[in-house]
This record gives sequence, structure tokens and C-alpha cells, in this order.
Amino acid sequence: MGIQDLQVFLDSNYVQRGSVSVDLLKIARTITQRQHNRVGKAQQLHSGKLRLVLDGECCLDRLYGGYFSDWACGGQWNRMLQFLAVLIQATEMSGLELAVFFNGCFESPRRADWIQNQLQVRIKVNNVLKHISTKGTPPPKIWWTPPVCLRTSLRMALRHLNVTVLCSMDDHHQEVIAYCRENNFNGLIADDAEYAAFDPPRYFSSEQLKLTYKGSLDTKEYILPELLKALNIPSDRLCLLSALLGNYILTEHDLTDFYKKLNLNTNLNKVNVEHTIKTIANFVRDLPSVELDVISQKVFGSLSDPRCSKLRQSVQYYINGTKEGFLHYKPVKPNRVHKLDSKQNVQQQSNLSETPSTSEADTNLETSRFASETVESERESLNAYKQATANAKSAPQIVIDPPGIQGHGDADNIRTEEEQSNGHAINGTHNLLISSSSSSSSSSATSPSHATADSARQTEKTTTIPTTVPEVMRTASERHQKGLMSPHIYQILIAGEIKLPVLLEDENNREFPSIHLIYRPVRQMVYAILFNLHHRMYLAAKSKEKGDSEKIEVPDVVIKEWVWSKLNPYLTPELIKAEKIGWGVPTIQRLWFGTGIDDKRRRLRGFLTCMKSDTPLMLNTSYVPQHLLVMACVLRYIMSFSDKIKVLRRQELDAFIVQAFSPELMNAQYLQDLQLPLVTSRGVQLATLFMAGVETALLANDACGAPIPWLMCCPWLYFDGKLFHHTLARATIAKNLLELCSGNIDRVVKVERMRKAVLEGTNVIFARPLMPVAPGIRVSVPQNILAAGCTINDGLMRGRGSGTMPQRGLMRRPIPSRGGQLEIAGVVVGQWGPNYGQPGRLPQPLQGHPRGRLPPQVTSIGGLKYGLPRGFPPLGRPTFQTRGNNRTPIAGRGKKTQMKVATGKKKTTVKKNKECEKKDSRGRGNNVDGITDYNDSIPNMNTSKDALPVPGQFEDAVENGKGIEKGQGDASLVAPVVAEN
Repeated sequence: MGIQDLQVFLDSNYVQRGSVSVDLLKIARTITQRQHNRVGKAQQLHSGKLRLVLDGECCLDRLYGGYFSDWACGGQWNRMLQFLAVLIQATEMSGLELAVFFNGCFESPRRADWIQNQLQVRIKVNNVLKHISTKGTPPPKIWWTPPVCLRTSLRMALRHLNVTVLCSMDDHHQEVIAYCRENNFNGLIADDAEYAAFDPPRYFSSEQLKLTYKGSLDTKEYILPELLKALNIPSDRLCLLSALLGNYILTEHDLTDFYKKLNLNTNLNKVNVEHTIKTIANFVRDLPSVELDVISQKVFGSLSDPRCSKLRQSVQYYINGTKEGFLHYKPVKPNRVHKLDSKQNVQQQSNLSETPSTSEADTNLETSRFASETVESERESLNAYKQATANAKSAPQIVIDPPGIQGHGDADNIRTEEEQSNGHAINGTHNLLISSSSSSSSSSATSPSHATADSARQTEKTTTIPTTVPEVMRTASERHQKGLMSPHIYQILIAGEIKLPVLLEDENNREFPSIHLIYRPVRQMVYAILFNLHHRMYLAAKSKEKGDSEKIEVPDVVIKEWVWSKLNPYLTPELIKAEKIGWGVPTIQRLWFGTGIDDKRRRLRGFLTCMKSDTPLMLNTSYVPQHLLVMACVLRYIMSFSDKIKVLRRQELDAFIVQAFSPELMNAQYLQDLQLPLVTSRGVQLATLFMAGVETALLANDACGAPIPWLMCCPWLYFDGKLFHHTLARATIAKNLLELCSGNIDRVVKVERMRKAVLEGTNVIFARPLMPVAPGIRVSVPQNILAAGCTINDGLMRGRGSGTMPQRGLMRRPIPSRGGQLEIAGVVVGQWGPNYGQPGRLPQPLQGHPRGRLPPQVTSIGGLKYGLPRGFPPLGRPTFQTRGNNRTPIAGRGKKTQMKVATGKKKTTVKKNKECEKKDSRGRGNNVDGITDYNDSIPNMNTSKDALPVPGQFEDAVENGKGIEKGQGDASLVAPVVAEN
């Protein structure tokens, strides 16, 4: 039970005509046309647009673009950007203006709700990883959870597309509805019953929001008067009904006795929403008076009950969000935080246009800038961004029908009127260079003053944190409001607390520690920077040297971190002490506002120090391009744990870097059509580890005054989860880096250089591959992992020994179900047909004859031309080489005997090349042309006489009877672009 039952009731068929399907673009075009017909008349209140506030927290999946099947792989950021670009283009063409709100509040009163939500996410995460480990396929959309760094990526993408972005500060729901009313928006898009209780101007469903191929933005509009009619209660009693349903102030537990009086079932599994809502509505309707004392007496039986005050607060909370209650509730903002006109209330009551807010926006624009955000630096970063995305290829997207000729011709008139009467656009242009402060610099980003009037009131401070100068607090407040920096910074400065959500990581079979714990040292240095720990210690040391009578004490900077663990599942926060950065870092004022050359250098050094990346090659753009600096810092930070915690394997580090340099990273069409033959649990967790590192790096960048321009931080410039998984699969079977880069030597050089910068000065110890879990299971190698012309190398399935030692005994290796060929001394001497296995074995993709399952069939001897099975092309087959290696292919599934080929043992001396730059030899197992051979990176882990069981292609996934599903097999399926899944 709870207030959300009201949303369920509204969504169901219990309310006749309670919701109607609408096309937001059609409504917007109608309003634009109506405004066009009124040109020349009296000045209109609005700009002729449909203006809606969108609660981003209610539709993260919608803004991401839908339930992409591979969301768990780490985020398809280019695909998300493409979808948002189409969406925003459609809204602009139709005259629909959006302002997107994200929740940046700490909201300690709602902590219990947040914890409950995180525990539910944790259940989904466990189901997702279990599904991936057992089936190797993307999880179903019912378990969709926001990918790591999604909110940050959305803020950046919307900022890039010049959409108004805002971040709440104290109470998310109140600030969203207040922004809607303050700025005369036409309504809001959300999916939360609390907004229904506020009775907004218009209320649209965010869950049903869909951009279609025909160029419509479909959703449904809730008709709240029909809800009141169905419940037969007056509008002024809707707030009381909402309060009696239970919320974070007056909880369902507090109302248990009341529910028993009404004979309502409080069992969560047996709650009848319709019966509950109508029963409480009947109680509210039959009340003789709306006086809260009378209501409290009826509900709790006594006015002395402490729950009576909670009932008053709860009812007042909803009243404050209504149109009438908002005007009385909204005070004037103090000058300490915002410089607002004291006549704002008068303007609101008289429904005047907000012309003064234009100059107000200019004032906020200046105070929300960092010193690093100059016009020159933004022009340089914009040019660098254009170069990085020069080869970007868009997928064939939804074709949006342009609006009518008349509406389309109104664009200039609408823009002119907007410039004159609306403070939410600057010069009516979409130039990135204006916005050092994001797209939201084009908005006044005014959040309701009741939320920020007294920031100290936001939370009970059980830990003492040092005070922060007003200048820093003002800038932090305004940047936070406009979505220009990590919300954690404002929460740390105000509350001294931080909430860290559940991530997509396996809590039962950990190969590395909790991801939040890995990045805790970065956060500790960020705490020290934000609270000037070094400066305070310096002043204390100077005071001690001078022998001042008044000793200056260095306060302990202790921040509360809410982190889930088995021992502490969000029961209490962990007290984390700030750690000094290790050199004379300047104060936060100098970092944020210093304009000198030294200040610029120290900002960047501060960021690099936090990420353990303060090395010469990291700033050499020939080794690390500017748009890959964040990525390189995150990878270096992960590798810095090599002496303590071995996280990455060599192939995995290369997979990260190779996909960043891949020309397909910016090819949305390729990424859309790409089919992953197998999704691995380790790959999912590595992508989560990396994206969590990106989010932590952006936190450190903002704390140091944004030395890296925001355009160079966008995740779609250097990462795509789907492409990473594809590259990781190829890295597992690739012979060397040249093969992984599809034979492109230029990419090899770039990858080698960036790897050198990442590993510079570190004690490199790569993690070892895991031992196979089930020795009897062999997983076939999907052919579509390999690029054109690539073959499976002899290091794919390696037993005892390393690439530097001669192999002893015959190694077993799997035969792909597609068939293959045997090559001896460079000559193909045998071929065999497809292997479908036997009953009880693992199923394989069916090819050839549809009936029966056949054992491996040798179809020809001595050449490639003759005896090919029907339907098998002569090219593209896996080739197994035996030269120089005592390798023996074994029979496929369904055969217990092994095919043994007697070959002469040829001993070769393998010369180890540590620097990966010399060109000594071209033998198999050596470094060729300075290219790292992955065979050398596998340590000797077994000294027994028996060969190791053959591991699968992917170490973490266990294939079962349903491991290969339709669409994940041999043929590359071409899926059309869909707006929603």
C-alpha cells in the first residue's frame, strides 16, 4: 500500500475516461498554429509552444531509448545519443519545449524509500547476472536497471542537444511542480502519484512515452477531474486522500490501526488496489469537516497521538504543491544563495510574463562559471569534439514527418517572441559556445526557494564538517541546479553524506572487490579538496611554528557513505575520512576561480593525482588523445591496483583500448546490427567497473574546477558496451594485437602507445584466467566473432605451460559445430562437416540437413576444392594449424574418441620480447613487428602431468540447453531501428 496505489488506480480501467491517448507533437503543432493565427493581437503570455516539464527519474528507460537488449553490457551511449537527437529534433520541429529534471537531492527523510528501491534493484541485478552466467544471452527487459553513469550521460547528451536540464536540491517532487508553476509550463510528464495529488495543469504519462516511426510522440494524458468524479470526492480532499494512503512522512506502518478500522488488508501480496482506494475515498467523503484536528481525532482516536502531527505535515505537503497552496508556500529566496527580485511573488500572482528573469539568468550564468570555462577553451574543446566525431555514422533512424507548411514557417516568429517574452532562451540560438554552463545556461534554472531557503535545514548533521565560503557554496548551488556537475559535490558540501547505489556486480563470486570500494581512495581525495584539508593543515603547522597562544586545530573531515554490503545492507553509513592529496594543492576557491597559468596547471594536476595518473605520457596527446584522457585515467587507476588486486587481464586491457580506437565506435548502424554471440558475466562486470570509474573521474574533475572540458568527458567518445563485448570476445581468441585490430597497423600503433601511457611507471601484474568450472563442458567458437580473414590461433585453448615454453603432451581443443579443415605444414589435408552433437549434449545452431544429428564427417582429403558439404562456402572456415605445436584436434561433440595426427615434434627456441618494440622473429608464439602475442601473457599455472580440461571460449559463462537462442546464432540478423522495445 502507499501513495503509489493511486497511480496504479489511475492507470487501470477503474476510472472511466481517466486517461486518453494523445500525440504530444500534434498538440504542440496545434498550439503553434493557434498562436500563428493570433499574430498582431495583444501580447500573449506564452511563446506559442507546448512547454512541459519532464521528470527524468520517471523515464530513464525512455530517455535511454527503450529496453535495448544489450543494456547490461555497459551502456550503448552512441545509440542513446542518436535516439535523443531524433527525439529533440522532432520536438523542436513541432514547437514542443521540454525541461528535464533529475533528482540531485540527498532527501534524508526519504532515505527508507531509497534503500527499499536499492534492495529491489539488487534482486534484479542478481537475476541478471545469474541469467547471463547460465545462458550467455542478454537479460529480459523485465530486469532492466539503469546502466551505470546513465544519469550523468543523459545530462551531458541533453546539454549537448541544448535542452534545458535541471537538478533538484532539496525535495525533488516539490521542485518539479514548483518549476512548472513558476514558469507557466503547460504540464508535466511523469509517472508518480504524488504529482497527481498536486493537481498539475496537465499530467502526461512518462511510462507510455513512445516516439513512433510515423513521427508522433505518443503517450496518454491523465484526466484528473475524472478521477475525482470516480471517487466522488471534492478536489480539496484529494490531498487528504493521498496522505491517508501513506507516504514517507506518515508511513503505512503508522496507519496500520486506521486500516484495520476500515477492514483493509495490509498484506502486500493480497492488497486490492481498487477496494483500498475506494474505501479510503468513502471515509474522506463522509468526513463532516476538513479540519485537521477533526480528521486526526477520527483517524487516530486521540489528538495527543504523535501521529497527528505527521498527518498534518503530510496533508500540508500535498497542499503546498497545488496551485493555491504553492502561492502561499513559496517565500522569497534569500540573497545569500540567489539574487532574485523581491517582486517575484507579485509577478506570479498577477500572471505577468517573466521578463526580469532574463537579466537574472545572465547573473546566474556568470556566477555558475568555473575559471576554466572560457570562450577560448570551449572553442578548442568543440573543435576537438568535432574531430573525434568526424567519422560518426548515424543509423537509419525514425523518419519524422515535418509539421505543416504554416507551422514550419512560424519558427522565426516563435523564436522572436520567445526572445522577447521568455527568459528561458538566450538569443534564440543553439550555439554550444554560449554554454559553458550547459544547455541549462539557456534557462534560469530556478528551483523553488522553499527548497533552498535554508540549506542547513536539509539534513541532520550528525557528523561535523568544516564550513565552506559563501562564494563556493553559491557556485556549487547554481551549477548543481543547472545540472552542470556531479550532484554528489553539493550533497557533500551541504550534508556531508553521499548515497552510492547498487551496481551490476556479482556479490557472491567476486573476482575483485566491491566497485565502490575500489574507487573510495579517489573520493577520499575529493573530500580533502572540497574542504581544503591541505590548507587547514598548513595553517595549523604555521601557527604551531609561530607559537601562537590560540592553537589552530585541523578538523577531521569525515563523510558518511551509504554503501551496500553483506555485513551492512544500508543499515548505517560508513564513516570515511578524507585523505590529503600529497602535494600543496591550492584551496577550492583557487581551483574553481583562479585565472592564472599556475592555477590551470594545478587544476589538471589535482585531477590526475586523484586518478593516480600524474605521469608525463598521460598528457602527451600523441599517446593519449584529449577525448580519451578520462578513459586512460580510469584504466590506469584500475591497473594501479596490480600490486595488490589483480583486476584486468592483458587481453581485457587491450579490448578496452581497441574498442575506443575502433572506427565502428561512431557507427550507429554497425552497432545496431551487431549481434553478440555470447554475453559473459565477467565482461558485464568489467564494463560496470569502467563506467563507475568514469563517473568517479567526472566527480574528481568537477571538484578540481573542470580542468577537462565537459565535451571531452562524454562517454560516447570512448566507450560502447556492446562493442566492448564484441572486442573482448575477439581478444579471447586473437593471436596478437594486429589480429585484434583486423590487420590495421595504424590502430595497432595507437593502441600500443595508449597502453604504454596507461602502464607507465606501474608494477604491471595482469590477472590470471580463471580455471574452468566444468571440465566436461566445451563451448564452440562462434564464427562471427572474428573479423574477415582472421583464423583461430593455437593459443585459444591452452593447457599447461606458457607461450615461452615448449608444450608437452597433446592438447585438446574443441571443434566448431560448423565443420572445419585440418592443415599440416601449410597444406589442407582434411575437412569435416558440421557436428550437431548427440541427444543430451549441448545444442548447436542447425545448418545443413534438418533431420537427425550426425557425428563429424570427414568429407575430403588433400585439398579445399573437393568434397565440400552442400551449403558450405569454401572461405571463412576455422583453420587449425599444427605446425610447430603439438596440438591435436579432437572429435566434436557426440564422439568420445579423438582424432590423432602424428606430426614430427619440432623444437623451437622462443625468444621473449619484453618491450614489444623489437622485430626479432616471425615464428608462431613470438612477437611479430612489435605486436604483443597474447600467448606470452598466460602464466604457467599447472605443473601436473595431465593436460588441463579445455576451457570455454568465455571463462565465466556456462552454456546450457538454452544457451543459443534465435538471433544469437550463425546468421547476422539485421534488426530495424526501433524507437521502443
